[in-house]
Amino acid sequence: MSTPRDSALTRLAGRVGRRLRAEGARIVTAESCTGGFLAKCLTDLSGSSDYFDRGWVTYSNAAKQKMLGVSPSLLVRHGAVSGPVALAMARGALKSARATVAVSVTGIAGPTGATPGKPVGTVWIAWARRERRGVRAKAVHHHFRGNRDTVRRMTVAVALSGLLSP
Repeated sequence: MSTPRDSALTRLAGRVGRRLRAEGARIVTAESCTGGFLAKCLTDLSGSSDYFDRGWVTYSNAAKQKMLGVSPSLLVRHGAVSGPVALAMARGALKSARATVAVSVTGIAGPTGATPGKPVGTVWIAWARRERRGVRAKAVHHHFRGNRDTVRRMTVAVALSGLLSP
């Protein structure tokens, strides 16, 4: 997959927006490695206030804990770049907002920040949806190759695409 250009991300965000609007859904974002890029793409479109509630940029572990309720022990046990933390971020965002859908991203965009077992390009994306029986959530691991901009753009593209999955 090549690095998505702004126009491709805008088209993808437009599809997500149309789906959310048709469902009467509202979305929240919780971002780390993308630094608000996901929220930017969703709100670049006129009328996005119909479906976009809010977004958090929680780059530090302290912010993840304070703003999203991520457990300190979870961060110690798994690290900030992990499936359990991505899920906790999505669930925490959903709990803190009047929304039905949440997406979270955490990863290592590079060029620094790699750790043993977590090279640059390691990203976890989680999606959570409020349903009648509670919250359904899933997290997916990716490893994107490329520079910082490429990793961030790929992360946003996959996060948006995941919102279009059934």
